[in-house]
Amino acid sequence: MKQEWRLYSKSADFDGLSKKLGVSPVLVRLMRNRDLTTEAEMEKYLRGGLNDLYPPMLMKDMQKAVDIIGQMKDDEFSAKVAIASDYDCDGIFSGYILKRAFCALGFDAKIYTPDRTTEGYGLNKRIIDEASEDERELLITCDNGIAAVDEVSYACELGMTVIVTDHHEPQETLPPADAILDPKVSGDEYPFKGLCGAGVAYKLICALYEKFAPGEDPTELLEYVAIATVADVMELVDENRILVKYGLKALQSTKNQGLKKLIELQGLANKTITAGHIGFIIGPCFNSAGRISSVTESFDLLEAGDEKEAFQRAEKLKSINDERKDMTREGEKAVISELLTLYPKDDGMGGTEIDEDKLPDIIIVKVPDVHESLVGIVASKIKEATGHPVIVFSEVDDGLIKGSGRSIKSYNMFLELMKCKDLMVKFGGHAMAAGMTLKSDSLDELKARLNSLSSLSKDDFKDELFIDIALPISRIDYKLIEEFDNLAPLGVGNPGPLFAQKDLLVKGVRYMGKDSEHLKLLLADDKGTNVYGIAFSEADNFRKYVTKQYSSEALALMESFNGNTRMAFAYVPSVNEYNGNRSIQLDLKGWV
Repeated sequence: MKQEWRLYSKSADFDGLSKKLGVSPVLVRLMRNRDLTTEAEMEKYLRGGLNDLYPPMLMKDMQKAVDIIGQMKDDEFSAKVAIASDYDCDGIFSGYILKRAFCALGFDAKIYTPDRTTEGYGLNKRIIDEASEDERELLITCDNGIAAVDEVSYACELGMTVIVTDHHEPQETLPPADAILDPKVSGDEYPFKGLCGAGVAYKLICALYEKFAPGEDPTELLEYVAIATVADVMELVDENRILVKYGLKALQSTKNQGLKKLIELQGLANKTITAGHIGFIIGPCFNSAGRISSVTESFDLLEAGDEKEAFQRAEKLKSINDERKDMTREGEKAVISELLTLYPKDDGMGGTEIDEDKLPDIIIVKVPDVHESLVGIVASKIKEATGHPVIVFSEVDDGLIKGSGRSIKSYNMFLELMKCKDLMVKFGGHAMAAGMTLKSDSLDELKARLNSLSSLSKDDFKDELFIDIALPISRIDYKLIEEFDNLAPLGVGNPGPLFAQKDLLVKGVRYMGKDSEHLKLLLADDKGTNVYGIAFSEADNFRKYVTKQYSSEALALMESFNGNTRMAFAYVPSVNEYNGNRSIQLDLKGWV
């Protein structure tokens, strides 16, 4: 995939703000590049605390929900509560924190979740029937429910009181619930619209504790909100940054036996846990259970009563995730293999690569052996590798195939698939992702129609790299790198800093890893600054690039540490600690 670099050029009084805020002009520039404009906004970004969270009562229907629950609490017999959750990480943790809170308030609470394969996302009639048979008087949804008009109507017909807590976009018709908590509902004046499902549930808990249980501390639940927020890929801006920031601190010394054992098994016990650890290690463990096993495994871990049980549950969840990773890799390999067969090209080094110029605008493939719950992950990885919108299908029963798509910012997948709705047995989604079921013999028609309707150009498939500052490596020191800690937590909406310098001399190259797949470069500038640059899983790409752009002789000189080729590098500076020694190194993100 072709990479295109863009340098931010946003203006501000960098020196003046630097003095007022007590940070370097570099850090001010980084905050400005993240769309912060005023001193107050930057102050909140740097030093915002729990007191800066918005009052829960600003959310529409919050008072109504508190009154409903309060009335049930005051009844002679405490109501039995059904929590209708979901099978992904946000659903798991929003359900878990609601159950903990309702039990703390004296209610009998039970979580009900749908089966991903047989039932799909959200509230369904089976859950309502089971809750009714269990004599649950209050049904509260979390991370779902805003589109469940028929299902909520059915629950109301059975005499249940229904409260919806959700964060998804409302449809034209709202469900007839007794209260709806969703910042995106029309007329809701809650200042921040980017909460995940667990974030909305947490707001309800804060309001309930303040009213009925002032001795309970809702901040004990922040570690669960943090995991859900990051795992659900919410933007780490405004209130989410604060929730995740303090949730990470709590997670570092969690009292939850299951989480503690999972953290130990994943090798994170003696490390500072970051949002990245949640996104790539902790979150996927919980998501995997709902994909290829049972979501019950996740709840069992969170509710483990002692160390022995916690260890066993954590081992099980880790093994499920390891299996999921293997299955995903196999699915990714299968798709790449098919694309190599359909669109081959000589890679200039005696091998074959995908000819990007021949790829269709919308990549649509069927991989029979990929588990239907994993096609979305596989589609996401192929999208990242190619820069194209991707839909991956897997075969299910009765001549049907299930697919999941991931898109790019210039292609609204939901709207484009709506033009092919007549081919769908079942369909739903949004601009960047969609899920669908169709008859197997309709696949070729879908491929042809989506690509004939596409107005994408080659420029849409480029990998855009946004550079914060053209920063010479000679200006990097330990103090500057330590200052970057102020940017954390990092993630979607709040990326880490990215710098670049051109005309760096590539003096040497070394390959690392079991299969020599990792890259280590010795780089130098004209001021005599020498620094190592690291790029994981990029050795093959670098060799191909240098051979094509320069020559095999240039690569040979680098490999003998006599290189004389100059290149531009995009990088993130970091501190490498090994055997008691500290040194500055660059995490390389691109080169031209």
